[in-house]
Amino acid sequence: VAETLVEAVVLVFLVMFLFLQNWRYTIIPTIVVPIALLGTFGTLLALGFSINVLTMFGMVLVIGIVVDDAIVVVENVERIMSEEGLSPLEATRKAMRQISGAIIGVTVVLISVFVPLAFFSGSTGNIYRQFSAVMVASIAFSAFMALSLTPALCATLLKPVEAGHHHEKRGFFGWFNRVFTRTAKGYEGLVSRILRKAARYLVIYGAILLVVGVVYTRIPTAFLPQEDQGNILVNVQLPPGATQERTLEAMKQVESFMLKQPEVQSMVGVLGFSFSGQGQNAGIAFVTLKDWDERKDAGQSASALAGRAFGALSTVRDAFIFPLSPPAIPELGTGSGFSFRLQDRAGLGHDALVNARNQMLGMAMQSKVLTGLRPDGLEDAPQLQIDIDRDKAQALGVGFDAINSAISTALGSSYVNDFPNKGRLQRVVVQSDAPGRMQPDDLLRLNATNAQDQPVPLSAFASTKWVKGAQQTVRYNGYPAMRISGEPAPGYSSGAALAEMEKLAAQLPPGFGFEWTGTSREEKQAGSQAIILYGFAVLAVFLCLAALYESWTIPLAVILVVPLGVLGVLLATLLRGYANDVYFQVGLITIIGLSAKNAILIIEFAKDLHAQGKGLVESALEAAHLRFRPIVMTSLAFGLGVVPLFIASGAGSASQRAIGTGVIGGMITGTALAVFFVPVFFVVVRSLFKGSARQQEMNRRHAEEAGVGTHD
Repeated sequence: VAETLVEAVVLVFLVMFLFLQNWRYTIIPTIVVPIALLGTFGTLLALGFSINVLTMFGMVLVIGIVVDDAIVVVENVERIMSEEGLSPLEATRKAMRQISGAIIGVTVVLISVFVPLAFFSGSTGNIYRQFSAVMVASIAFSAFMALSLTPALCATLLKPVEAGHHHEKRGFFGWFNRVFTRTAKGYEGLVSRILRKAARYLVIYGAILLVVGVVYTRIPTAFLPQEDQGNILVNVQLPPGATQERTLEAMKQVESFMLKQPEVQSMVGVLGFSFSGQGQNAGIAFVTLKDWDERKDAGQSASALAGRAFGALSTVRDAFIFPLSPPAIPELGTGSGFSFRLQDRAGLGHDALVNARNQMLGMAMQSKVLTGLRPDGLEDAPQLQIDIDRDKAQALGVGFDAINSAISTALGSSYVNDFPNKGRLQRVVVQSDAPGRMQPDDLLRLNATNAQDQPVPLSAFASTKWVKGAQQTVRYNGYPAMRISGEPAPGYSSGAALAEMEKLAAQLPPGFGFEWTGTSREEKQAGSQAIILYGFAVLAVFLCLAALYESWTIPLAVILVVPLGVLGVLLATLLRGYANDVYFQVGLITIIGLSAKNAILIIEFAKDLHAQGKGLVESALEAAHLRFRPIVMTSLAFGLGVVPLFIASGAGSASQRAIGTGVIGGMITGTALAVFFVPVFFVVVRSLFKGSARQQEMNRRHAEEAGVGTHD
């Protein structure tokens, strides 16, 4: 992740140099990055957070955001010096009067988007809080730097420039400037034509909303992407009553297969214990894989190896061997896939619960959505039952305490006393010799002491028989339960697997219920919280803008832009085959804020121009002209800053790609579509809601103070 962070900083620096084409202009936003990150680290320390994968992901994600405000300041200073011939000091003063409101508005919006994340509960809430702390702290420090340090650096480091100085350059930069100028002019002409046909483009916007709704329902759901953590687990389960020698033989076959695989570095096997339970017929193996740099092919991943091992080891007839990847969060389970708890809620008994579990497994194994179905626990095993004739025992004067003492002493052991031996006290422990407790009949030959201190053989009042009984009892939330584990089949998400299991559970006889546990439970909770999360984000943006601008119309024009960015998040996630998981939701929240940021940069200028007396269309066109370059710069800087996440490989790469994919997709559509639709939204909304006379007078005074559209 540290390498990804450095790559992001370098890419952002190159984007700034491409547009600003001067080391002095480029170095100013670059200085902001370490200061903002240092402030973020200090905030994390104060809040008690650690530097972990999640906070580092947030750092990479925020790199492009922390330079945005500084880029906007530097670009506006450079534009004013180029167009009006002002000195760096005067240009900086005028630039700050023009864009301070936009910077504050963008900062308030971005912070208001991420703050609600910190108030969600559960494991999902813990993940959200990591991102929220990083994003809010970084954005706050970035805005402070843009309003304080950046203007000071601009006034002292920059040199005066001549009008049109970019066009005088030759070579690559000259070509780039000419191409960008032609693009900007084409953009302005297209916006002018769009504004003349605003109604038609509102219909197109309605179609986009419909596409967003349809695509959102088509994306599969999940909790977290399955990571290659550099190891796999192998659960070994033999039939009930199997000896430890048979378990050892099965473990040797696992070891023989694993150590032949080129991806495997080492393996450690443990007998007598597994995640299913403890017993001589259970075992578990921990397989350590080689470094990710030596396993770059998709077929060398941990999940691919687990799949191959399952196919190869399924031929071992004496044992059920199931390799599995560790869960995304170790504290929430023992392996990947889902964790299902079938409950006996009507007190139907152990046998009925076992039959219901077997019925559930039978139905699940026929489903194309599910794979790797298995009962997660020890099966019922043969047990020797002692039937005691109470009447005979009482007639012989034998009490249950004496019977229990005889059996426990023979099959286990009993402490008698201590005796001195060569100056030391040693314990006396009594138990039967191994040959004397090998057969069931040996148990009946044991003697119990009656009330007259006479030995009475157990055969006088007891008999034995073999029965089948539970080796372990499981209760979940107070109900007797059976554990079932499994995974989604290839091509299906974990959300589809959970829905399929719930559908099958509905077909069981009355009296049985179910609950999810581990990552499956967290996934269900995260899915139910997602809509609340999005609603809070949009509402926070709207209310903060309404308070900032003392208007309901400007927030409405900004909020209308949000679905344009969401469209890109959804399409990129769908096309790359990813799921609607926690990282998808973090990326979506980020895009909501960034889409609003682009809209604010245009609408803030258009509002001031309109307050000066210009027409709505003219104001929108001029604002689009003034803000096109900084919007493209900041969006490209942010997008390229996220590219290392988009193409990540190695440890933690699945999570990085999940975040990067949605964010880059949302940034593309949120920029490419917003620059055309924002002027339309501004004109339409301001035409419908003109505002009170008091509001118009306030806007006029603000515009005069900012000096937007005027030349000194």
